[in-house]
Amino acid sequence: MGNFYRLAGRYREAEANLKLALAAARRAFGHQAFETCRVLNDQAVLFKYTGRFDEARALYRQALKLTVATHGRDHSSVATIYHNLGGLDHARGAYARAERYARQAVQHRMRRLGPEHPEVAADNVALGAILMERNQQSEAESLYKKALRTFRRKDAGPHNYDIAVTLNNLAALYHTRGEFARAARFYKRALAMKKKLFGPRHVDVALTLNNLAVLAKARGQRNTAATLYKEALAIFTATLPPQHPMLIACRKNFVKLTGA
Repeated sequence: MGNFYRLAGRYREAEANLKLALAAARRAFGHQAFETCRVLNDQAVLFKYTGRFDEARALYRQALKLTVATHGRDHSSVATIYHNLGGLDHARGAYARAERYARQAVQHRMRRLGPEHPEVAADNVALGAILMERNQQSEAESLYKKALRTFRRKDAGPHNYDIAVTLNNLAALYHTRGEFARAARFYKRALAMKKKLFGPRHVDVALTLNNLAVLAKARGQRNTAATLYKEALAIFTATLPPQHPMLIACRKNFVKLTGA
């Protein structure tokens, strides 16, 4: 239920349920059990979403230490925690450390599952986003395209959210290259998929709306950019805590564009 509420953008309810889950896991299985480590990881994911980065990092490190001590470094959860630590450092702007964690996740998961597995593809998408920040666009684009091929395989199962994230990231890459029309097409495809998955008022929808606003401003479409920023800002304000970096950045860009 905690993860369900997190995916729905209902973060207070998510936190309340995950606290109950952690207490229950510790009572039933003990403080070092796999089930307890899993809840710690899920709590950390929630704290990352809500901008509580220091708390998230502490929980990830605790989950990693317990998992390695109890199950060894080859356990599947180790790759997941590396993936999540990379995402957290990406959000914090610590890109070199983020890349190290992301590459560890890819290598660990690839050893267990092979290079064509959807979970490896998801790790590669996360790594690609970090590489974008480190001006390694060619490798990032290669990872994104390879991941899309994996997600779209008939035997891979439904990966619509992963596809939407990858399309969004490709759009950001094309924006960086100045391929604005191409970037707009990819953002719009990602936006349509996210709205279908989550509805129009989800924080993930707002992320792509914000990206479209940045792109519209770069293309000189100030009115369109203002409308998109306003729509994204309304969703961020309703779902995120007041000091969340995404909310602050979106509001700052909207004010800078409109003077409002």
